[in-house]
Amino acid sequence: MFAGAGSVALEFAEQAEFDTLLIAVGGGGLIAGCAAAIGAAKKIVAVETEGTPTLHAALKAGKPVDVAISGIAADALGASRIGTPNFEIARTLVRDSVLVTDEAVRETQRALWDELRIVAEPAGATGLAALRAGAYRPAPGERVATLICGANTDPGSVA
Repeated sequence: MFAGAGSVALEFAEQAEFDTLLIAVGGGGLIAGCAAAIGAAKKIVAVETEGTPTLHAALKAGKPVDVAISGIAADALGASRIGTPNFEIARTLVRDSVLVTDEAVRETQRALWDELRIVAEPAGATGLAALRAGAYRPAPGERVATLICGANTDPGSVA
């Protein structure tokens, strides 16, 4: 899992100039792989919904913990506990962790469709939702990127 995620991060870094990468977190494989590949060179920020705070809770507790899962992104980001290897990498290389509401994700899905004709699953819209809702506030001049993925959703739910 790490190798694939690391490849995504490296390819992303080759194609875009950014200082910070916002990454939606479920079980932690994507963020651990990305952080392992580019974490020292870029600021990595974890983004989860309030109903799927797996890494956020683990970072707060200092170790992986069980969390109750609910909400709009539960099917994709709904790991009830982050894996220990993923947590160890994230604890070392992830610089911040923020939470967004289901409504912020829903609004971002709608905006992606209305403005760009991109159908994104809730997990794929989570990073951008952090920016749009103010859960993550970039410093002046900070270049922020996020991964938007997946049409693993019903297009009618975002229209």
